Amino acid sequence: LSIPWARISVGWLAVVHYLACVVPQLGSVLYHLFMNHEGGPAVYHTLLTLDMCGVCMVNTLGALPIIYCTLACSPVPRSAALLAYTALSSYAIICAVTAHSNVRRLRSFAWQALFRFFFFYLRWVGLGTGHPSSLRSYLIMDGLALLGGVINVSRMPERWQPGRFDYWFNSHQIMHVLVVVSILYLHWGVVADLLWVTSYACPQD
Repeated sequence: LSIPWARISVGWLAVVHYLACVVPQLGSVLYHLFMNHEGGPAVYHTLLTLDMCGVCMVNTLGALPIIYCTLACSPVPRSAALLAYTALSSYAIICAVTAHSNVRRLRSFAWQALFRFFFFYLRWVGLGTGHPSSLRSYLIMDGLALLGGVINVSRMPERWQPGRFDYWFNSHQIMHVLVVVSILYLHWGVVADLLWVTSYACPQD
């Protein structure tokens, strides 16, 4: 990931964004590498929890720069929104790590998605701020992530031809590819926003 650190004025947002992009990949690698460990269900559920925490991290940390830049000129609402989203994300993490099915895990992130889409709406109608190209990147990001989640839950295409996709092109692999591309769109959108907010001057009332 290329981040122009020296050109970004709000450094903590860049750090948060970097973690949002990297942590989910690490959690996923650990989960898939050791998921067949001889330790049995206890080890498996611990690894699954780490994987879910990684997903929660990209949903939580990934949205903070979006919220910040959307309300760049409204400090009080911005702080309130950041706190509210963090609290909502904490609840989502609890729901995700305690869910007993893929469908319930996917549902755990629904409120976070709705929260983000509210800020996308603010940008779309001109009530929010941000780089002009970022909204498109964010919409593609969430669209790809949702598509990946639906494909993973629905078990397509292996549900149509059991056994044929055991090693390649199964729903889980397709989901991971879509999620990686989704994170790339998040990265492109956030970097554009962070560079934009560095040079943007809020209008004087």
